[in-house]
This record gives sequence, structure tokens and C-alpha cells, in this order.
Amino acid sequence: MPIVCYTRTMLPFLDGLNDFKDKITEKIGVRFEPWPVLIIGLLFFVISFIFMPGVVSLALSISLFLAPLWLPLMLIGGVHKIWYVFNRSEFIASKKYILIEIKPPRNLVKTPIAMEAFLSSIHLTGGESTWYQRFTGGIRPFFSLEIASFEGKTHFFIWMRSDLRRLVESQMYSQYPGVQMVEVPDYTRVISADPKEWGIWGCDFKHTAAAPLPIKTYVEYGLDKIQEEPEQVDPLANLVEFMGSIGKGEYVWLQFVIRAHKGEKYGVSPGANVSNRLNEKGKPYTWIDEAEELIGEIRKKTRDPYVDPITGEERPGFPNPTKGQAEKIAAMERNTSKLGFDVGARGVYLAKQENFHPPTIGHLIALFKPFSTEGWNGINSTAWMKRFDDYPWEIGVEKKKDLYRRKMIEAYRRRQFFYDPFFQGGLYAKDAMIMSTEELATVYHIPSLSVESPSLGRIQSATGEAPSNLPT
Repeated sequence: MPIVCYTRTMLPFLDGLNDFKDKITEKIGVRFEPWPVLIIGLLFFVISFIFMPGVVSLALSISLFLAPLWLPLMLIGGVHKIWYVFNRSEFIASKKYILIEIKPPRNLVKTPIAMEAFLSSIHLTGGESTWYQRFTGGIRPFFSLEIASFEGKTHFFIWMRSDLRRLVESQMYSQYPGVQMVEVPDYTRVISADPKEWGIWGCDFKHTAAAPLPIKTYVEYGLDKIQEEPEQVDPLANLVEFMGSIGKGEYVWLQFVIRAHKGEKYGVSPGANVSNRLNEKGKPYTWIDEAEELIGEIRKKTRDPYVDPITGEERPGFPNPTKGQAEKIAAMERNTSKLGFDVGARGVYLAKQENFHPPTIGHLIALFKPFSTEGWNGINSTAWMKRFDDYPWEIGVEKKKDLYRRKMIEAYRRRQFFYDPFFQGGLYAKDAMIMSTEELATVYHIPSLSVESPSLGRIQSATGEAPSNLPT
């Protein structure tokens, strides 16, 4: 795995410039690159030097005089970050990874509750508990839960470190007896995915609201209770049917790169394994703390002030939330009471140039609409190819698109989201979703027999071990 370190690593203000650029794009719909800002800055410097040479010279002199103070700090900080990028990249590259296909039996009747139990078993936080482990590049395990359609045939996969195979298989078999788990070649490397030969479009996905507020989960679909078979509604049915609808020469890939949540989203220093932002108790700030703040804000808004008849002072009163507000509070409490994962979601549509079907892009963008609820949380598409607005004044946009296409495919192949070597074009780790096991099990689970899509390959019968008393 090559080690790629960007200038932004040593110049943190570039991250601020990039965030400012993204905010401008979101608010006014105009995308621009950082280089025009740099050119304008240089022109401003030249003009200032022409009209105010004394002031500019004085400023440069002070900067050079103070260089022994600020320059070493900047260089040390940059080298510190690069060191961790290097060590982590080396650690990730040193591991062997495998791709396991999950083949469900035809008579599977499990609900997403089974997948939630499986996800809880792979919520692993080890590997970076000491400063030495972090210093040497150690990271906690991350997985990739994947759904892929090859010309209309839908498959379920899980990508992992090979040394975790025994754990993953045993926990999957315990919840889904009868499934087959088979190691297969990496489908992402079977085709070239060269932008010159393939039409490629893809995006990342992120929450539309604060992470503690849940999406529409299988609980809202009633799958946490026993249902009659004809009445079962699988929230994944729409996604499976979409993937089965593509034609010859077309491919749709979807991945959820996951790791146990430990708070990095809320602020992290180089080499830290948890958030360096602390809550009121002095512990790392996590999504549980964010939930408490959101709940506190709702309760504060619902207080009806009143005047004390004795003192005449105005008092805040007791919380009096509406039914909707009470349900939102209960949902956040239920959501954050479960184990949480950092989740980086990414979708890619590929097709031979002659088979590329542009309307499929619209389906990919709206892939998670069934899990969105007005006033609650949702999942929306962003980044990569969605950054481009195709305005006529955008210069060199086609070369930029091809660059993003190559990087996006490489990021998908590496199952890269939380760690370097690169992030150009995609979301940063700080933009990752935080999802409970309940939410994650809703968007990724093995469909039951209620999903009758012909695109979903199932084995004819469940598999199991031979009887212990079988004569030999």
C-alpha cells in the first residue's frame, strides 16, 4: 500500500479552507477550487507591496524574526502527523484481508434482530488500547459490509482481516443457521474500472441530522415483534429490487465500512484512539454526550415560564414536551443505549460505455429514502461525483472527474474511509455517520424469504453439520 501524505497534513489551515469551500457550495450552489483563492491572495500581496511597501516589509521582517518560534512548532506538528500516517498505513498493509460471500438459504425467516446480534459481536475495540500500540500504528479492526449487483445478480459480502475469520463465521452461523459463507476473489479487482473504458458514477453517504437521532429502523417496520409471514415487510426489499433491475454490462456496488465508535468524530489528536474532546465528567466526548445535549435543548424549549405568586420572579417551569418531542427523546435514548459504529457508506455504479444508463444514478442517489423520516434522521448522498455541478464556467472539470473516478474506485477497493492514505474527493473520517447496531442492521441484513426478488441468489437448502452418531 503506497504511503500518500498531502500538504494539508502539515498545513492544517488548508482543512479550514476546504471546509469554507464546501459551505459556499452547499449554500449558493457554486463549486470552486482552492487555487483561485491562492491566486487572489498572491495578487493582493503584490498590490499591497506596490502601494504599501513599508507595511509589507515590516510584516515580513516580523514573521522572519519570529520564525524560530512558529516554524519548529509547525514542522514538528506536521512530522508528528506524517509519522502516524506512515505507521498506520504500514500496519494496515501488513495484514491479510479476505472477502466472504454470504449465501442465504431459501427458507430463511430471520428478522434484522439476528443481524443486530451479529453486529454486537464484532464491536471490537482492541488493538490500540496503549500508547505503544498506537505509536506503532495499531488500530482497532474495521470491516466492510457489502451488497453488490453483477448484471442484475445480487450478492452479500463481508470484508475483513483474515485473522478475524473464525470469529465472524462463528457469530454469523450462530444467528443465521444454514447460511453458507464462502471465501471468494475480490470482485472489485475483476474488472479494470478504467474511466476510458467504463462509465463510472459514485458517491458517499452521510446523515441529514445529528447522529443520535435515528433513521427509520426495522422497529418502526414492526420487525421487532412476531409477524405473520404474508404481513412481513423487509425494509431492504427496495434496495435489493433496485440492484436486481440493472442490465447486461452494469454493476452496482454498495459498502458500509464500519468500526467501533470511540468518539473520534468529535475531535482527535494524532495517534489518539478516542476523542480528545471531554465531557463534563472529564471522559471522552461521544455520541451519547451529544444525545444528552440534544435532549436537554428539547426539554429547555418545552418549559413554560411562569411567575411565582409569592416572590414575583419568573421561573422556567417544568418540561412539557409534545407527543412528537417525547417520541424523539425516547428514540434518541433508545438509539444511544445500543452499541455504536462509525460508518462510512459508499455507492458506485459502473457500466460499459455502451450500457451506461444515466437514470440509474438517480436511483443510487435516492437509495436510502425508505429509511428517512421527516423531522428525524435520514441518509443523503454526497461527495465524489456529486461534487460536480457541471456549470459551463467550470474549467478542466472532465480531468477532475476522471481523477475522482480513479480515486473513488481505489478507495472502494481498499475499503478505505477512516485511515489514510487518501481522502481526495470523498468524505473525511470526521464526516462519518455514527449508527447503532439497530440502524446498521436495518440497512444491512440477510433478507428473509419475504424478499422474493429473483436477483437474490439463495442456496436450495440449509447446510449443517453431519450427525454426531453417523457410522463411519
